[in-house]
Amino acid sequence: VYNTPEHTIFDHHVVALAGDGCIQEGVAAEASALAGHLRLDNLILIYDSNDVTLDAMAIKTQSEDVAARYRAYGFDVQTVDGHDMAAFLWAFEKARNATTGKPQLIIAKTEIARGIPEVAGTNKGHGEAGAKFAEAARKGLGLPEEKFYVSEDVRAYFAEHARKLAADYAEWKKTFDAWRAANPELAARLDAGAAPQIDAKALLEKIPAFDADAKLATRKAGSIVLQPIARELPQLISGSADLHGSTLNYIEEGDGDFGPGNWKGRNIRFGIREHAMGAMLNGIAYDGIFRASGATFLVFSDYCRPSVRLAALSHLPVVYIFTHDSVGVGEDGPTHQPVETVSALRCIPNLDVIRPADPEEVAGAFAAAVARTDGPTALILTRQAVPTLSEVPVEERREGVLRGGYVLLREKGELKTILLASGSEVQHAVVAAKELGEGVRVVSMPSFERFERQPADYRESVLPAACRRRVAIEAGVTGLWHKYVGLDGRVIGIDRFGLSAPGGVVMKELGITAANVVAAVRELEA
Repeated sequence: VYNTPEHTIFDHHVVALAGDGCIQEGVAAEASALAGHLRLDNLILIYDSNDVTLDAMAIKTQSEDVAARYRAYGFDVQTVDGHDMAAFLWAFEKARNATTGKPQLIIAKTEIARGIPEVAGTNKGHGEAGAKFAEAARKGLGLPEEKFYVSEDVRAYFAEHARKLAADYAEWKKTFDAWRAANPELAARLDAGAAPQIDAKALLEKIPAFDADAKLATRKAGSIVLQPIARELPQLISGSADLHGSTLNYIEEGDGDFGPGNWKGRNIRFGIREHAMGAMLNGIAYDGIFRASGATFLVFSDYCRPSVRLAALSHLPVVYIFTHDSVGVGEDGPTHQPVETVSALRCIPNLDVIRPADPEEVAGAFAAAVARTDGPTALILTRQAVPTLSEVPVEERREGVLRGGYVLLREKGELKTILLASGSEVQHAVVAAKELGEGVRVVSMPSFERFERQPADYRESVLPAACRRRVAIEAGVTGLWHKYVGLDGRVIGIDRFGLSAPGGVVMKELGITAANVVAAVRELEA
């Protein structure tokens, strides 16, 4: 992407460390298989193979030929004595200079807790040894009694290594400066990726408004919104777990698919590997130059949840696009109809969850997601079409999403009732409010997390504490909504699994209707 025939500014390797437990994890199989398939020849995986896991010796749970497995994935494989530094360094240099076009695996055979006879080579070496064995280990390894001992040989090595790194950097800096002078557009693009300054409101100006009578699935609206955003942010990458045709997040002007012969491609086909997709998106975000996004069905977000959690914990600006967001999925039935999933995602600290109600809210959601730099965002989109909510101007709907919640329909006269909703259920709240008449406010609440970050006076202006008659509606489990409706309010939702039937039929059968909102308000009025 950034290298030119005249200047190579990036030629580094990615080095990953793994143990026996790591190799057993499903995510390792997913990621390794894809790395081999994509021929990621700058990847070096170092496997510390000591035949031990936390609970027992690895032979209790692992018997496959790991070297053969990785050769089948498409890796070059070397096996060395992990305690022989000369042999290991030779293997590492061979891996780094390989020209086979394959990722590299170095299996370093080691003995855990070497130097502590009581636990060496056993699972107790994981942590049971403790400080009581430290002195014996020093003697066994021939080390002085001095604590935190660093030998003169080690000091000399790192001093020389520091000088070498400084010289290498100075040489690279000359190349980089020459590249920058010769390629100002590429340099500006690199700067924008390395230190993003994205103004969500300015980005929204680049997204054309939708027709006032547009009726689109929010996943389709997302596809439309993604294209101008991708033009404005050339560092944006979009991937999918074998579902680009359903999640509709393919960057049409994104140089096609990423892979051998086309490393400029901005669309990554992860295959049916949700956990690895999430982990790889994290890796891209850690690198800091590209903005990473990936998509799958909402119900499959459970497969990548550990990676989502790590992104939130690590403050990584990853964007997840989770479509087919409710029982509105329809005939696929309960296995594919998420009811608990949005709430489960909302429980992850530092993850923004945004469930937009119409195409204009989708624009606001995408802009908010790509502009965020201190954590990940999950965009929750529908399979089924939803109406455009033209009760307020386009700009107010878009910017309302940036704030997490806003007044979509303001009451006539004295405020008596507040209806809250997100996503495809906002339309039902609007219909119910119009039937109920004066004194009813509709609040669109696409993102609890963004709303909670607003100043207290703004939150009070949207949800006045004095108005206690509140009803919320969302096609999912009800628990988290009670924070906003309080003890006196009602929540219309789905505290059970779904049904196999057309989406509209399932919604009606499970009570997600404007009529039920009206009935709940009447009950509170009584």
